Amino acid sequence: MDLRLKDKVILVTGGDKGIGKGISCVLAEENAIPVIIGRNEADVLSTVEEIKDKGGKAFYALAELTDPIQCKNAVERAIEQCGRIDGLVNNAGVNDGVGLENGNYDGFKRSLERNVGHYYLMAHHALPHLKKHKGSIVNIGSKTSVTGQGNTSGYAAANGARNSLTREWALELLPYSIRVNAVIVAECYTPLYKNWINSFDHPEEKLKEIMDNIPLGNRMTTAEEIANTVAFLLSEKSSHTTGQLIFVDGGYTHLDRSL
Repeated sequence: MDLRLKDKVILVTGGDKGIGKGISCVLAEENAIPVIIGRNEADVLSTVEEIKDKGGKAFYALAELTDPIQCKNAVERAIEQCGRIDGLVNNAGVNDGVGLENGNYDGFKRSLERNVGHYYLMAHHALPHLKKHKGSIVNIGSKTSVTGQGNTSGYAAANGARNSLTREWALELLPYSIRVNAVIVAECYTPLYKNWINSFDHPEEKLKEIMDNIPLGNRMTTAEEIANTVAFLLSEKSSHTTGQLIFVDGGYTHLDRSL
């Protein structure tokens, strides 16, 4: 299917590794132009070069996304390099384990800054450019927003906010024909997920236990599978889809795991 994304400029926060890298690479394969926004220059440049080596186009902007000024500068940098913005993928974040019983309020506030504050900032600064081209926003979320996880109050709260902002923005931006959707992730094997698995005494057993509870195929979701849905939602092929929370998780969140 031709998604008609050729030369569309898409900002991807955290687009240099994990799910974000998968999104950047799939967009480039669809002939879009991802602008990768991250804070680690080596990782960002590595992903940009990987895309270029495969014949794709990519640009980048370095930013610490908890800094409002750097978010604004990242959008301005994208405009300087590409002249337009057709889409935004809010993806960056970290499950930082700020719980209730053993957490604290400062940590909780910091978690919100790390996991949802920049979603607002990036959308706010990109909006004037998205309006010009009737662009699209895709927010990446987590199943923790609806299932909980335990000991991660900040991350769960931030993901609940991501869901709510998706629907709020979809409504607010209707007059500009800007569509806003979210892709909700459950169990996707990224470097951060691997680090979490390795924190257990028996990581291989823990991983198998989780995969056994994923109804479709008893396997983890891949970053590419997340990315394919994101690309579709950014494209004209999803032209009447907005305000939706789409779970790409092999049925993990909603199907009976006893299956």
